[in-house]
Amino acid sequence: MKTDLIENVTYDEITLGQSARLLRTLTLADIQAFAAVSGDVNPAHLNSEYANDTLLHGVIAHGMWGGALISALLGNQFPGFGTIYVEQELHFTKPVRIGDTLTVTATVVKKDAVNKHVKLDCQLVNQKGERVLYGTATVLAPTRKMRLPPVVAPRIQLFDPQARFRELLARTAGMPAVRCAVAHPCDMESLKGAMDSAGFGLIIPVLIGPEVRIRHIAEEAAIDLTGAEIISAAHSHEAAEKAAAMAAKGEVGMLMKGSLHTDELIHAVLAQPALRTGRRMSHVFRFDVPLYDKPLLITDAALNIRPGLLEKVDIIQNAIDFARTLGVKIPKVAILSAVETVNPNIPSTLDAAALCKMAERGQIHGGILDGPLAFDNAISLHAAQVKHIESLVAGEADILVVPDLESGNMLAKQLEYLAGASGAGLVLGAAVPIALTSRADSPLARVSSALLAQLAADNARRDQSRQAW
Repeated sequence: MKTDLIENVTYDEITLGQSARLLRTLTLADIQAFAAVSGDVNPAHLNSEYANDTLLHGVIAHGMWGGALISALLGNQFPGFGTIYVEQELHFTKPVRIGDTLTVTATVVKKDAVNKHVKLDCQLVNQKGERVLYGTATVLAPTRKMRLPPVVAPRIQLFDPQARFRELLARTAGMPAVRCAVAHPCDMESLKGAMDSAGFGLIIPVLIGPEVRIRHIAEEAAIDLTGAEIISAAHSHEAAEKAAAMAAKGEVGMLMKGSLHTDELIHAVLAQPALRTGRRMSHVFRFDVPLYDKPLLITDAALNIRPGLLEKVDIIQNAIDFARTLGVKIPKVAILSAVETVNPNIPSTLDAAALCKMAERGQIHGGILDGPLAFDNAISLHAAQVKHIESLVAGEADILVVPDLESGNMLAKQLEYLAGASGAGLVLGAAVPIALTSRADSPLARVSSALLAQLAADNARRDQSRQAW
């Protein structure tokens, strides 16, 4: 006999005074999920800074979240499946806050044999004994007895890019805005990204490009250029050269790519000896991925096409140093390949093995390296366990090092467009950080890249101060 079946309560089984109850503790995830499903994004529920200044002094649950708990009690337990809502009356008496535990009760107060309607008195009481919501519900009760297996609710994966952005933005609190040369911001996305970055206090923008065109774009897109300096340049090549020259002279502390090709800007940087550091430049993406529990860095997916072993040393060291800037004390570095074993027919596995040995000998420092690792082993502890891989990195990688630009670029774009990840990127290894984004990226992605560059610039400034002492 099956014991895992649930059953409903039919109209004939229901008696006056009969009741049922459930308990539920409100979490932030409940509020976020209800906002996502209902579309009610009132800041009183989602923005603590705003909510603290309201009459209720803090974030509260949506009122109808309490109503949904009554619906859950009636639909799941009493009378259970087969119940049809006819009417619901609600009165809201006190706010419900994160951490409150509510007791939801429904008690039968009336039965109508003609239409099989049942009227129930409903109330929600918090852990202090305070009634926060009450009312009556009228339902059409089921007339047929049924026993069914429990239904597992669909999983809701909560991911709030804005919240992740605000969390990252908080790391820049107290940092001075960095004077930034923006090369050729001649479309709406790049110009807005630069000015939005200024609005967040990340940069002091120096816009380099055709002035008439820049002002025309600003006027058409209603972008406020207040606080921006404009330096005229006839075309994108000249804009890149002027931006790099300003960085070489120390007139700006970072660069930002506008609406020009990446190789134009990088070529201009390489042409300035003062911007070279002796380390190869490389690109790092930072992603917030919905199904991964921490930020993920991917390198190099935008600059070095087919890096050799020594070039990968610099690529990895750049990424480790930057991860430490982001607060990761000892970054875990997964060196990716198609397989997790060394295979002479797959050159990337040989590079991975050599890089791990180089790290053991101190040629790469500040992180823990392992490889070769396939992608699943790098990000899934379960996958690593199934394959009997013993590793301090597997399943917990902070940095993914790709074999070449092609694989890295495809991985990055798959995370963004198929997995819903939010990303930003910058170039490291030059004397100044370079906020580097795709021309298809949104203004928010450009702001996020500027934010990363500000963090890198501030870290470089503090390193110089320490060396001076």
